[in-house]
Amino acid sequence: RIYKVLDNNGGTAYSGVEPTSEVTGPFELGGYTLQYMFKLTTSQVTKFLTSDFIPVVTDSNVNGAAIDGSLDTVRVVAGSGYADGTYYAPIDGDGSSGVVQIVVAGGAISAQGSTGTNVVTSGSGYTYATVDLTDVYTDSGLTSAGSIGSGTGGSITPIISPKGGHGFNAVSELGGHYVMLNSKLEQAEGDDLTVANDFREVGIVKDPYNFGTTTISSASTRRQSYAVKMASAPSTPYEIDEKITQSTTGAIGRVVEWDSTNNILYYNQEQYADYGINSAGNYVAFSGAYTITGANSNAATLPSSNASDSVTLSGGTTLTFTNGYANPELQPDSGHILYVENRRPIS
Repeated sequence: RIYKVLDNNGGTAYSGVEPTSEVTGPFELGGYTLQYMFKLTTSQVTKFLTSDFIPVVTDSNVNGAAIDGSLDTVRVVAGSGYADGTYYAPIDGDGSSGVVQIVVAGGAISAQGSTGTNVVTSGSGYTYATVDLTDVYTDSGLTSAGSIGSGTGGSITPIISPKGGHGFNAVSELGGHYVMLNSKLEQAEGDDLTVANDFREVGIVKDPYNFGTTTISSASTRRQSYAVKMASAPSTPYEIDEKITQSTTGAIGRVVEWDSTNNILYYNQEQYADYGINSAGNYVAFSGAYTITGANSNAATLPSSNASDSVTLSGGTTLTFTNGYANPELQPDSGHILYVENRRPIS
């Protein structure tokens, strides 16, 4: 259960037990005035609760009971010289129906609390509010006029609730400003998700385009490595992460995965020397039926020269090659990066 503290009893330590109440309005416990906000389900706790963050959800019961412009707490300056007793005063302002109970003991206005000064009728519609200590009554119905005496220095300031009332907008009231996501990778292996390499980065990209277009991709999975269908298997297999070169064209890349079953080499070309650009700083794409060589494995073989090859992978995905090559399925640098997390390798 999540609670919001409306009043902390002048900064004193909380003296109550762990709250369990789910009443929709403010209540007092341990000297504090609390507002129940919502309760997390077991699933929400398992997925989202961390040592640093608590997810914010909406409780429809609390939301529906919230009163816009209500007054639930007051700030008290005690003053001195007032007549001891219990009094009531209307809360003036642009709202209606607000009433505060004023308790004077030892000539001073008592602090907020169930036995002290507190709001007895919250009212509604306030955007500003005041309490006039010269306009007090001896009953909560405000029918019998009274006098608090001629004391000085005291004041009561009503605290106006957030827009919509306490509990109306949990995200705004509790300062929620991150989006929490829980996801896992499961059983989508094949062309789209390699399990041959270690995962080092997880991200969220909004509205990326299909490769070579400005059409927002709507597919459930997409592959972002290049792929080349080899005409035959090399004498030794290509190694993960090794540098590959094509001397005829001058292309340079790095191996993501070697699929020995289908003779498919997956690779990336990044904007770094020995990863995708040559010593002159230029990017050159792999192309043509020219030998591709692995720097560590010494694997060397020719790409397929077929105009079109279609391969059905173990995950059921069909990968189509044109003259031996297949581009990534998303347009590089398209979409908006919302989140990036660099992780340790998965063993």
